[in-house]
Amino acid sequence: MNIQRKYSLPNCTLLLEGLSDVTISTHFQELRPELSILVNAECYLSSYSQPIAGGREFFESLVRAVSAYAQEFLSNVPNPQAHNRESELVELQKIDTNHHKLIVHSEIPTGGLESQPSNEAKQPTIQVDLNTVQLFDLVEAVDQFFADTQTLPELSLELQPVTRRYGSSSQGVFKQVVPASVGISSLAVAAIAFSLIPPPKVRPPEPKSEEQTSTTIPTASPVPTIEAASTASPTPTTSASPTASATPTTSASATPIITDLEALVNSVPEITDPSQLRALNRQVYNQIHPVWSNRSEFKEDLIYRLGVAADGSIIGYKAVNKGSNEAVDKTPLPKLLYNPATRNITNEPIAQFRVVFTKLGVLEVSPWRGYVKTPQVIGEKITDSSTVKDLNQKLYNTIRQNWSATPTFSKDLKYRVAVNKGGVIADYEPLNQVAFDFFRETPLPQMFQSVYGSNLAAPNNKEALAHFQVIFKPNGTLEVKPWEGYR
Repeated sequence: MNIQRKYSLPNCTLLLEGLSDVTISTHFQELRPELSILVNAECYLSSYSQPIAGGREFFESLVRAVSAYAQEFLSNVPNPQAHNRESELVELQKIDTNHHKLIVHSEIPTGGLESQPSNEAKQPTIQVDLNTVQLFDLVEAVDQFFADTQTLPELSLELQPVTRRYGSSSQGVFKQVVPASVGISSLAVAAIAFSLIPPPKVRPPEPKSEEQTSTTIPTASPVPTIEAASTASPTPTTSASPTASATPTTSASATPIITDLEALVNSVPEITDPSQLRALNRQVYNQIHPVWSNRSEFKEDLIYRLGVAADGSIIGYKAVNKGSNEAVDKTPLPKLLYNPATRNITNEPIAQFRVVFTKLGVLEVSPWRGYVKTPQVIGEKITDSSTVKDLNQKLYNTIRQNWSATPTFSKDLKYRVAVNKGGVIADYEPLNQVAFDFFRETPLPQMFQSVYGSNLAAPNNKEALAHFQVIFKPNGTLEVKPWEGYR
């Protein structure tokens, strides 16, 4: 199965594509299977407009050169491994204290590697200038790769100590030598980049503290959205070789790494509360819907199973059928995957959702196991009957005055609409598919956007709201009545 791994920093992104060797893998249903066969590697640098691409030979040379040069730069001791022109495709050279040159050679000279030059060695020589911040973003991306046990696990960094003859006779220099850095701290990088503090002293990499990896769970009210209604409880399906992806871990910690969705669900609480699922359902939709731009390219429905944290972050996805596996790169999911570098997702409850990119261009999001009971609207509510009656009339008048379009739909459009005590719209959502399809023929998006500036963001407040069901009929009739819940 085709697998993709991404390691992203502000100035550098490593993108690896490959396959899982089924002859050595016993976990075909893992949420994040092992990438054991590298097909293509791409390195995106902020200072270079095109990706630097190649195969395994290029990638291995890149990680060796970057790690060796980082060791040399941090220790101030020349390291011949960083400049091995005779046998490496990739080389790094120092220009000055804050500038460096990355060189990808066009070929390996005769007498170097015994194997014939691969396709990536036949390209023109590439030279890219990097400042120190960009260099260490590249170093950190390489560190993330080595910390990811599910990607090329057999590839390890074999570091060789620098012999005394390459260093200065000054003992003070040797005291600065550090191991080739897997897990260099951002503080040390910043200090080197701007010369604000002396070179770091010898110390082993330290794991990130619990505070750095924790995350808070917001309790905000549901966000307004336009989403496809889905009332049926989906039944999980399987295939012979589903593919999956989850964000790579970036540091070794005492917490075991869990890559299988079922294992994760069994080790942490699963979010099943219908009201919370309803709110997360809308957050997931809001993340995917605006960035799904190539809707006309889909020839079949693509179905995925998503793992979602309590704050709405997409922490993993898994293709349900073969077509979904092969076309995952056409969906926005790889770009929306959350990077857990600053949190420990194995300690958080998760929710599971079924996401369908239909061939008709309609996005469908629903809880993986459905709703165990009717969800409720989250948040404080206005319940005084006199106030609700007044707000009902005020909402009706506002919508009626702004609804001037001639209906083209043939079925009732049903929405839940919430207003604050002043009668200002605070939230809305479609309740049936036709309401999603024709929402632009209603004044609701314009009303909401005029207040909050967007239709994809909820107002950040905790005020009590009155909720109503609003129905736009094909004959131009408008109905507004107090909310009685989802049906």
